[in-house]
Amino acid sequence: MATVTQWTRRQTLAALHVYFQLPFGQLHQRNPLIARLASWIGRTPSAVALKLVNFASLDPQVRASGRSGMGHASRFDEEIWGELNANWDAVAAEAALCFDEYGQSQGFAPGSDVLNGVPELAEGRMVLATIKVRVNQARFRRAILASYRARCCISGLAEPRLLVASHIVPWSLDTHNRLNPHNGLCLSALHDKAYDLGLITVLPDFTIRVSRQLKESGVDSFTRESIASYDGHRITLPDRFRPDPVFLELHARRFQFL
Repeated sequence: MATVTQWTRRQTLAALHVYFQLPFGQLHQRNPLIARLASWIGRTPSAVALKLVNFASLDPQVRASGRSGMGHASRFDEEIWGELNANWDAVAAEAALCFDEYGQSQGFAPGSDVLNGVPELAEGRMVLATIKVRVNQARFRRAILASYRARCCISGLAEPRLLVASHIVPWSLDTHNRLNPHNGLCLSALHDKAYDLGLITVLPDFTIRVSRQLKESGVDSFTRESIASYDGHRITLPDRFRPDPVFLELHARRFQFL
């Protein structure tokens, strides 16, 4: 009988990176990304899929949904999950690096899972920094869209080209939660702009609030129907990585909704 080797930190983090990128319903052995990682790390697709489901079992929101067949996470998985929640950006970046290193060993360019179609740029430190930002933004977007099933949590719009992975606390104001999907909302481009300008907010209880100026009688019918009409409604919560009420409160207070 073949000996089952323990998962290394590098393998576990590479799997965690894949977990961020896939919707819950795609955590199965037939998924091409799971099969690809399995071939890179010398494990079966079913073993990798099980590892991702184990990660899901550590998410209180997923557990609370009543999904069965989980609960086999190892103590090491729990330690990694604890590290992640203590310092999201550092662990998410390390996970992406582990995934990239396995990919590079198979001839894939760094960040190739998210940089397809990005034009080549001249060499230089500023260019490298720009590429890193674009890679991180693309990974954050994929994690958000995967969690929200690629639907705007306010309007339900489901056209990916019109969806934005919106940071609750802006990228520039929090350097520790730029990659944290708990710091994100999936919004249509229209609602993202309104959110960014403080014309709407989402309260810590997930209720939408619209600014007084967009509810005044002189507002045009399109604005009333597409934005103001959602005042008092609750957003559609994601399958995973529910927005953190602490971040939501910061946004609401910043724009004087609280």
